[in-house]
Amino acid sequence: MPFDYTPFLRADLPAPAARFGGFPKYNFVGGHNDADAVPVADLVAAAAAALSREGRTLATYGLNSGPQGYLALREGIVRHLGSKAGMACAADDVLVTSGSLQALDLINAVFIQPGDTAIIEEGCYGGAMTRLKKLGASYVGAPLDGDGIRMDTLSNILDDLKARGTTPKFVYTIPTVQNPTGSVMPVERRVELLRLAEAHGIPIVEDDCYADLIWEGERPTAIKGLPGGDRVVYCGSFSKSIAPALRVGYIVAEWSVLSRMLPLKTDGGTGALEQMVLAEYLAGTFDSHVAELRGTLKTKCAAMMEAVNREFGSAAEFSAPKGGIFLWVTLPDAVDTARLFKAAGAEGVAINPGGEWSADAAAGAHKLRLCFAHPTVEAIHEGVARLAEICHREFGVPVRSGNVGRDG
Repeated sequence: MPFDYTPFLRADLPAPAARFGGFPKYNFVGGHNDADAVPVADLVAAAAAALSREGRTLATYGLNSGPQGYLALREGIVRHLGSKAGMACAADDVLVTSGSLQALDLINAVFIQPGDTAIIEEGCYGGAMTRLKKLGASYVGAPLDGDGIRMDTLSNILDDLKARGTTPKFVYTIPTVQNPTGSVMPVERRVELLRLAEAHGIPIVEDDCYADLIWEGERPTAIKGLPGGDRVVYCGSFSKSIAPALRVGYIVAEWSVLSRMLPLKTDGGTGALEQMVLAEYLAGTFDSHVAELRGTLKTKCAAMMEAVNREFGSAAEFSAPKGGIFLWVTLPDAVDTARLFKAAGAEGVAINPGGEWSADAAAGAHKLRLCFAHPTVEAIHEGVARLAEICHREFGVPVRSGNVGRDG
């Protein structure tokens, strides 16, 4: 008999993980991206060039660049943010992290204690919420519209918290290609967000992980790039613009914040090879790759919207996202997407139930998030058709005999 570790395990561990059995046939979950869009040849060339030139620096932790990350990558991030996000910063303002998830962990580690309160978006990145819960913090969801957080309701939330003697630790927002809605906050609203934050004396956490994937027009100036942006802690990532498995993200913040994060980043440094390759690639064909990726994702999004329209008809409501990799769908109240998640998953269709992406889980119980980036267009059409069949069987939605899409 194998040794029984059970009596020695911590009592507060989460449920054990199941062994990985492969991805489902129709995989509409997570932040996966288009496999054919990964710039493999260019990454191979970047790796060869970087290693040939600086491979000896692998002999030290930090690539002779110190604990904030590979200097050439930080300089590349500075150039990228300056040209694309209107943000003026220096390499010393950047901390390279192991993905944006570590960035959020470090932000929470310096700001959040049990009992604290944060303001998040009504529809919100699930990883941000689970991390706040794990730390014993509470959060208030700010309502959204097609332009992101509604500033009138945010103002009311801040006033109400102040009246109750609560100062939120920060406002967390994904202003450019919001997750899960795909909206883009206009510059005027970003300015108002900064004004409200100043009036209440609080910081802002700006998560810009999808900002490179805006489809039309120029990317708006980052909130941190606007006057008063010194109260903004900014985080970004290359997971969505290049590849999720490249676990490299970054934080841009004032030294008063970064200096408190560095002692908490005890991983020995973010992966050196990834940093070297990304620095080389950023200086090369990154911009042309992103332009091509946007076109691919826009085509897949159109396929997803067409499939949902055709299979669910008027039973499904959504707004066309302005970029990114997700479609946020609202179904009738009778549909419990947590239950749909289980039924569909048993038949090879993976979805994200809306309650896991909503500040008010009950209010999001009839919503779902569909990732269209990784499946082929054919798989999108087949998988959504299968999902509609399962949803009809479980909830009577859509009503198949009356299922006519928005296009007639």
